Amino acid sequence: MSGKKLTCFDCGQVNRVPYDKLGAGPKCGTCGKGLMSGKVAEVDLATFEKAVRTDDVPLVVDFWAPWCGPCRQMAPQYQAAAQEVKGAVRLVKLNTEAYKNAGAKYRIRGIPTMAAFTNGKERARQSGAMPKAAIVKWVKASV
Repeated sequence: MSGKKLTCFDCGQVNRVPYDKLGAGPKCGTCGKGLMSGKVAEVDLATFEKAVRTDDVPLVVDFWAPWCGPCRQMAPQYQAAAQEVKGAVRLVKLNTEAYKNAGAKYRIRGIPTMAAFTNGKERARQSGAMPKAAIVKWVKASV
């Protein structure tokens, strides 16, 4: 069976989506939630790591924390960027306050920090808050 593997950010199920359906709003076969909705998903560490290992579609994560002013400022810009790259890249957020070991494991020195993953490997990293246009440009160049 051909297609791209995508981990559902809601239930953790791995789905196979035909190439021509990636931009058409595919849904999880288990829970029915959108797989490429163009919305930023808040993920837990286990789901994030499963998606990095499994998914065939590039994944960009924003490591952030609720107390971080620049993180909160960048959040709407990051969401707007997710809409622009919908169908090609999935954007997620990982709360480093809730998952403290994620910061050490991924060597996060400052937040917000974005990291782009393709085929299970980190391809690029960018720290600091950015506007939507810069996020989109960085994402497209990084995956």
